[in-house]
Amino acid sequence: MYRIDWHSLRFRLLAWLGSVALIVVVVTWLMHGFFLESIAKDFLGERLRREADHAVSQLGEERSLVPESLQSVSKSYQVFHHLYVLSIGDSVSASDPKWQTRLSPLLASDRDSLVEVEEGGRHLLVYRRHFSWEDSNGVLLIGEDFSQVEAGLATLHWWVGAVAGALLIVLIVLNMLAVNRGLKPLRELREQLDALQAGQRRRFSVLVPSELNVLVEQLNRFMDDIDSRLQHSRESAANLSHALKTPLAAVTQVLRGNRPIDDDRRLKLLVRIESINAQLDAELRRSRIAGPNMGRVTHLMNDSPRLIDMFRGLYPEKEFQITYSNVDRDQIPIEPHDFSEMLGILLDNGGKWAKYYICCDIRLLTEMLVITVDDDGPGVVESDLPRLGERGKRLDERHPGYGLGLSILTQLAARYAGYAQFSHSSLGGLRAKVTLTLAEGAR
Repeated sequence: MYRIDWHSLRFRLLAWLGSVALIVVVVTWLMHGFFLESIAKDFLGERLRREADHAVSQLGEERSLVPESLQSVSKSYQVFHHLYVLSIGDSVSASDPKWQTRLSPLLASDRDSLVEVEEGGRHLLVYRRHFSWEDSNGVLLIGEDFSQVEAGLATLHWWVGAVAGALLIVLIVLNMLAVNRGLKPLRELREQLDALQAGQRRRFSVLVPSELNVLVEQLNRFMDDIDSRLQHSRESAANLSHALKTPLAAVTQVLRGNRPIDDDRRLKLLVRIESINAQLDAELRRSRIAGPNMGRVTHLMNDSPRLIDMFRGLYPEKEFQITYSNVDRDQIPIEPHDFSEMLGILLDNGGKWAKYYICCDIRLLTEMLVITVDDDGPGVVESDLPRLGERGKRLDERHPGYGLGLSILTQLAARYAGYAQFSHSSLGGLRAKVTLTLAEGAR
């Protein structure tokens, strides 16, 4: 048994389109009845006016009290069609005495007009015509029974209603076909999703209506982000396995051996264990990288001062200063933990190697965020600057203080379609500059 999904987009579209079509058809049908009756009244009123003008002109030519055009109206014809009441001076005549009594009040008006009269279930249209005859003023009332015309109009109106109902049904069917055709891209998108889940495709097709472009782009961006996370996770596992295999084997060999562990060997074991701990810490920090497209934002004016205060507590003998350049908004589309990690790495390296002063500047451009940290420490020799932040370099294989942390910083910046640069600072130490892309599409 077919069940209607009341919450489906198809049902909602058909309901709205059907409601609009019904309203349009009903309003059009009602307006048709109104205008049809109005046109009929205008037509008959114009005809009565011409007949009145013709009768008045005959009255002037024949010099008779009642013109022939009025006398020619027989009693049988008066019942179903025309009637007249003529008043000249004190003399009043009519096609039927009852009309003289019924329509006499209309003779008192001094304005030519078309008047509607209800009499015994009959609907009359009466045209009132004022004129002058010899030295007297006269009023001519010519009327016509409008009931028969109304009956014909009503029959025509209901026929039009039946045709409109049939057209409404046709319109609803066409709406169903149009909605089904219009929803075809959604069905194709669902099929692509099924194929994606089955592993038969890797991305959604971008050949969709413009209204779905943003949705498809977002879905593809999420898929890219998932692939990127999976790739980073596998690389981290491989790096960790490679980095820990040798030191763990060495430590295991020492512990299993029969030789006594003297101070020298204990120191070497400690160095290897610290190396393992550093690698674990670095990979754990890399695993926490969220990247863009997470739907979370960083509050610059809240998160950055908090980090500055934290490092002031860690390095109380050194001065940390932060400035903001062209920051016209507080929220930026960077995951808060990623921002804290990047800024924390920069401030921590500055705090370790600065003599006294660390300056941090945060600059917000149209679609870029630039973080610059300068310190007054010993700096790095020119030949080592290009090697800072290289992936896979251990802490003890590069200039002291600029090891795994800067490698993580470089990876974080790359996830936001940015980069890290290292140069000499005007303060005498190292300048670390990170540029991040805030526009959509950063990976």
